[in-house]
Amino acid sequence: MTSRTCLSIILAAGEGTRMKSATPKVLHQIACLPMVAHVARAAERAGAEAVALVVGHGGDAVRKAAEGFAPKAEIFVQAERLGTAHAVLAARQAIAKGHDDILVMFGDTPLVEADSLELARQKLAEGAAVVVIGFRPPNPAGYGRLIEKNGRLAAIREDKDCSDEERKIGFCNAGLMAISGAHALKLLDQVGNTNAKGEFYLTDIVEIADKAGLAVIATEASFESVLGINNRAELAEAEAIWQNRRRRQAMLEGATLIAPETVYFSHDTEIATDVLVEPNVWFGPGVRVATGAVIHAFSHLEGAHVGPRAEVGPYARLRPGAELHEKAKVGNFCEVKKATVEKGAKVNHLAYIGDARVGAGANIGAGTITCNYDGFSKFFTDIGEGAFIGSNSSLVAPIVIGARAYVASGSVITEEVPEDALAFGRARQKTLPGKGKELRERFASAAAAKKAVAK
Repeated sequence: MTSRTCLSIILAAGEGTRMKSATPKVLHQIACLPMVAHVARAAERAGAEAVALVVGHGGDAVRKAAEGFAPKAEIFVQAERLGTAHAVLAARQAIAKGHDDILVMFGDTPLVEADSLELARQKLAEGAAVVVIGFRPPNPAGYGRLIEKNGRLAAIREDKDCSDEERKIGFCNAGLMAISGAHALKLLDQVGNTNAKGEFYLTDIVEIADKAGLAVIATEASFESVLGINNRAELAEAEAIWQNRRRRQAMLEGATLIAPETVYFSHDTEIATDVLVEPNVWFGPGVRVATGAVIHAFSHLEGAHVGPRAEVGPYARLRPGAELHEKAKVGNFCEVKKATVEKGAKVNHLAYIGDARVGAGANIGAGTITCNYDGFSKFFTDIGEGAFIGSNSSLVAPIVIGARAYVASGSVITEEVPEDALAFGRARQKTLPGKGKELRERFASAAAAKKAVAK
């Protein structure tokens, strides 16, 4: 297959009115990635080195999104919606470049697997002119049936046009298709619109090719793989299928998910062997977790890297730029943003560390915060190796806390603390004997007077 060139035409012009959204349907996300991006990735894994994206409604938004997941894609506009063949021909310029194989895909089938596309391409390599990808739904009612004769596909019959015998066929049209580049334009140009809707249907090329004596066959994909998304309920179903696939993959690759059904992965989450993930953990985009790390329950990670045997949570939040080195710990109700927590350092509980470095072996006490933002700019806090930051301390950035320095609990630190120094940044306590009783009596008297006036 490596010697054959391949163009993937992804149809993404549908308005998606049933989504009830201002966002183009194909940009709704599965695992934090637009549906159409999942389709483009499947095509790439199947060997498609060129992508033609046919857009319509929200074309500018789809085009802009494509820059992130398919930067080399050619964008074509289907100005009028006149059927699937008409949509494919919007990419005529790309088809005319003479690729060996052409994959026709849909931007709202995000679960399509590369194996199904590779099989279709293999059949083209073996001499087929058109390969239709079919599936066997639990209930075929409403789907177009694939009519086969002697191992060849003779026609695709819409459900309403099927005879009683044909309705018994469980093999249905998924819509996805592979077409030989040598025949593609000739076949597509013969598609007419003499039908009730006056549209140009891609499925008509099956009978056109068959009448021309060209080989037309059907291959089979799983029902889940070709599931199309039309509304929010189906989007949630597809999300669940994707998550179940990814969770199983993670466990088979050596991670332990105590309650897998409660763990949410993003499309690019990387989980190494011997990682332990407790229930109710959310992995946003850009997360890598190294061997032996533990992610405790109810933690939220995004754009973060967790090093070997590091520990996160429970109830921790790692925001983009968080870097935990080996055996580092970020404990319960802590938030780390754009900060490095070096080897063996501990941010145990109730702390905020942002725009900072926490040196190896340092200890961050409960309630500590790095005051990194003045309302206009962000500033950096550097905490040295082995430093001890007492509970409820505020480190006002920009600031440097030297190696092995000690910051007393309750301090507000605004100046550099040298190595091995002890810093206090709090007001001296003053105790007034008997003053507490006097204060209580005064407050009680004032409250009584206020009630009397109210009556």
